[in-house]
Amino acid sequence: MILHGVDVSSLLVTCQNKSAVARTYIPALRMAGWTGEILVASPGAPAPPLEVAAGLLLTGGYDIHPRHWDELELLHPAAEPDEPRDELEIPLIREAWKRGLPILGICRGVQVLNVALGGSLIQDIPDHCGLAPGVHMRGNVEEADEAHAVAVAPGSRLAALMGSLVATVNSRHHQAVLQVAPCLRPVAWYRDPDRDLELVEGVEATDPDRFVVGVQWHPENLVAMGNGTGSAARGIYRGFVKALGGR
Repeated sequence: MILHGVDVSSLLVTCQNKSAVARTYIPALRMAGWTGEILVASPGAPAPPLEVAAGLLLTGGYDIHPRHWDELELLHPAAEPDEPRDELEIPLIREAWKRGLPILGICRGVQVLNVALGGSLIQDIPDHCGLAPGVHMRGNVEEADEAHAVAVAPGSRLAALMGSLVATVNSRHHQAVLQVAPCLRPVAWYRDPDRDLELVEGVEATDPDRFVVGVQWHPENLVAMGNGTGSAARGIYRGFVKALGGR
């Protein structure tokens, strides 16, 4: 892919655990058709320059420190901030946005995407919403678990990627998007009618010409499933690879 006269054939993936990326995210990307180089960046080493990247994938992981959206907000006792990843990813996101690169955020990735672009988070869903911890924190990185349904906005990019307005997803998080960043819009929600509760589960750029999408679940764990859940998960990764140039 040639962008601004430069051959950008690499995908930059940020993470804390490179072995988890190798086991789940990379197979999902290859299944979706990405054949180019995958550069994996984690805290402690300089990130590859975005000049050579076709896009940015933000993987799951631990929490974002509240100082990044409100200097006066105290750290919740249940929070486990990964500050080295905050320091790695927030500048990368802002630079990738400035360059107009495709961005896909997964779980922690949607949270840090939202924060980097001016949004805020719920630090602990059980405390904030009164939900039992197991509603949104279940399963592990090896499981194709179906935890709850999400509703997807009609006409959204995410709905087009998933091919559905309702999907069952996995769930491994206790933080969530609160105030959506000004340049993003909410496009998927967990809804609990018994509690009159709605949590943002997906966002995308308000600019339809930008591929910037974040989901709170882990579609890379679901791509091998033969049902609608698997089809929706594969659609997310295929759409991202297409936005990268399909290389």
